[in-house]
Amino acid sequence: MKKILLLLALPLLAQAQKIDKIITRAETERIETYLASNELAGRKPFTPGIEKAAKFIAEEFDKAGLQKTNGTYLQSFLMYQSKLLSASGTLEGKVLVDKQVAIISKEASIQIDEKSGFEVASIKEGENFGQNAYRLLNAKKATIVFLHESFAKYIPRLSNRGPLKESQPTVIFVVANDIPSTFKVTATQQVEKLQLSNVVGILPGKSRPNEYVIFSGHYDHLGIGKPVEGDSIYNGANDDAAGTTAVMMLAKYYAKKRDNERTLIFAAFTAEESGGHGSQYFSKQFNPDQVMAMFNLEMIGTESKWGKNSAYITGYEKSSMGEILKQNLVGSPFTFYPDPYTDQNLFYRSDNATLAELGVPAHTISTSKMDSEPNYHKASDEVQTLDLDNMTEIIKAIAKSATTIISGKDTPSRVDTTKLK
Repeated sequence: MKKILLLLALPLLAQAQKIDKIITRAETERIETYLASNELAGRKPFTPGIEKAAKFIAEEFDKAGLQKTNGTYLQSFLMYQSKLLSASGTLEGKVLVDKQVAIISKEASIQIDEKSGFEVASIKEGENFGQNAYRLLNAKKATIVFLHESFAKYIPRLSNRGPLKESQPTVIFVVANDIPSTFKVTATQQVEKLQLSNVVGILPGKSRPNEYVIFSGHYDHLGIGKPVEGDSIYNGANDDAAGTTAVMMLAKYYAKKRDNERTLIFAAFTAEESGGHGSQYFSKQFNPDQVMAMFNLEMIGTESKWGKNSAYITGYEKSSMGEILKQNLVGSPFTFYPDPYTDQNLFYRSDNATLAELGVPAHTISTSKMDSEPNYHKASDEVQTLDLDNMTEIIKAIAKSATTIISGKDTPSRVDTTKLK
């Protein structure tokens, strides 16, 4: 029996010896420390800090020898930032003031009335504002929404939404207790085109080049906010410089191994914090049927609720991916668990969601204690709060757990999109 156990352990031992020379604590610290440095000022979209971060990630992908797409690692796309200059109108002949209107649109000039063909909707007194507003903000057609006066306090927040996607239809919110039979709304806006960029590197597969496995994390964060004890930079060391560091370390590891049968795609997403815009654009660049699995890495810098050498997988029951990863770690000290914070809908709150909605077995791996993480979305989320030794072991475990998916031996079951929220 001892001989059998030894034979089973030998492949893991050989793999460990190789991986320990590539995925090192020193390299984890080097990358993490730069991404979470004050120099990058919290990596907020449309700032010099996030551009420096993108440049750094691209340079590291280049050093690893990853392939570019169309001559670049930057997967760039346009978004729109609008500022309302004036708004006026009438509701059944009564004058409408600008403080009663919020415009979500990339159009510079807007003029509509009841004959303009806009969808007409309302949020009535006592209804759930958040759920209804989210649904209407994501409408497919131009829409005018009449809000009960009890929701008037949300007009400033709605007015400051952005950035907006190319496909964003005009959505207008107007304070009115009832849907008027006649209305007119006129508005002018200052509209600016802005560029965002994911950073994407590719390692072609040997025998299955048209089957993709994605490793991803978002490299943006919240930027600069109100000072807390003199610190105004939201460094985002755990959220999500940690996940981005893991993506870069895995890229280096697999690029040195060069034995992947399936094509590996390494993606650092932008604008996750402001609506998942980077992953949404990224998802449209692929046929989802060709994406075999997505490992999205989010906040892996602190110990999980189970301690060291452990992490959880969101949406564990939605595909067989978690079971495959666990099986590949048998004999190692590391364990994956199902998401213990299902009440927080984490499966739908990170960059895996966009591809999961297309049926891809796309899951987020995390260790963040979402019921008690002291530095989450705070200026105190800095490198010194992380356990870099444990984080390095997590990255190694992810690499080992992905082995049979990368080789093509295992293919996770697809997500049943009819059962998603």
